[in-house]
Amino acid sequence: MEGSAIRLQGLRKTFGETTAVAGVDLEVGDGEFFSLLGPSGSGKTTVLRLIAGFETPTGGSVALGGRDVTDLAPFERDVHTVFQDYALFPHMTAEQNVAYGLKVRKVPKAERLVRARKALTEVGLDGYGKRRPAALSGGQRQRVALARALAGRPRVLLLDEPLGALDLKLRERMQVELKTLQRDVGITFVLVTHDQQEALTMSDRIAVFREGRVEQVGTPAEIYERPATAFVASFVGTSNLLQGESARRILGTGGVHSIRPEKIRVHKEAALADDPGHATATGTVAEVVYLGDSTRFLVDLDAGGRLTALQQNLESSAEDVAAYRGTRVRLSWHRRHTVQVPGAV
Repeated sequence: MEGSAIRLQGLRKTFGETTAVAGVDLEVGDGEFFSLLGPSGSGKTTVLRLIAGFETPTGGSVALGGRDVTDLAPFERDVHTVFQDYALFPHMTAEQNVAYGLKVRKVPKAERLVRARKALTEVGLDGYGKRRPAALSGGQRQRVALARALAGRPRVLLLDEPLGALDLKLRERMQVELKTLQRDVGITFVLVTHDQQEALTMSDRIAVFREGRVEQVGTPAEIYERPATAFVASFVGTSNLLQGESARRILGTGGVHSIRPEKIRVHKEAALADDPGHATATGTVAEVVYLGDSTRFLVDLDAGGRLTALQQNLESSAEDVAAYRGTRVRLSWHRRHTVQVPGAV
C-alpha cells in the first residue's frame, strides 16, 4: 500500500503456552481510520500494544511510515495511545494536561501553550482549558485525553476502547465527532473495539480478529454485506446462517449462507406470488420482539432451522405486530442478498 502508516508482517506474540497473536499481516494507510474489531481474547488489544511498543513481539515486525520500529521503545515511536480510563492528572487543568507531554519533550513554554489551546479547540473544548478533570463530564475528559494526544501531532493515534466508559447516547455522539475530528486533522487513527456498531460507524476499513488471526479486512460495507467467513457474518451485526438441508431445500444448494435480517420481508403465507429473483421460505412465527422503530420476527422454518427478520414499523403498532405470534408466514428476500460463506462459526 502506497503511503503506508503501519505495516505488520508475520506478527506473533505468545505468553507462555498461550498464543495471543498468530502471524498477523496488516497494512494501514496514511490518514486512514482503521479499526481492529473482535471479541475479548481475539488478539486485537495485543496487536495495538505491539504497535505502540508496550509489548515485544515473539516474531515478525512492526514498521511505522516505512521505518522498522520492532525493537524501539514506545517513546521512540511516532505514536500516541488514548486509553479508556483517560489517565488525566487530577491536580492539573485541562490545558496543563494537554501541554504535559510537550513539556516532557522540552517544547518551549510559549509554543506548548499555543499547541495545547489549539488542540482543545480542535476537540470542541475552547474555553475549558482552566478547568480540572473533576469539573468536566466524562465526554469532556475523553476529549481532553484526545487533545493531549493530538497536541504532539503523532503520525499514528492508537485508541484502546476509548468510548467504553461513556453512556450510550454520549458514546454515539462521540463516534460521529471522533470520525469528523480524524478527517479534519488527517492523522492515522487505529481503534480497538469489540463494538460492531462503533467500528461500522467510524472506520474507513476494519480488520476482524478471531483467536489471534485476522478473519477479514475490508470497508464497513464489505464486512457487513459480504462477510468472508461464517464467524464474520455472525459477529458483525446480526446475521442468519442458513445451512445444511435447510439451505438445500430453500436455496437449492448446500453450504453455509448468510442473510441479514433487514433484507427479509414477512408476508401472510398466501399473500406472495413466486418470483425467480427471490428466495422464499414458509414457517411459523415463534416470537415477536417489538423494538419501537422496528420489530424482530423469529420464524421457525418448515424446511428446518430458524430465521430472524427485521422490519421497520412504518405504520404498524405494538399490537399489530404482536398479532403475528403463532401465525403462518412466508419470508422472502432477494437472492443477491444471500452470501455463501466458508466453514462454520
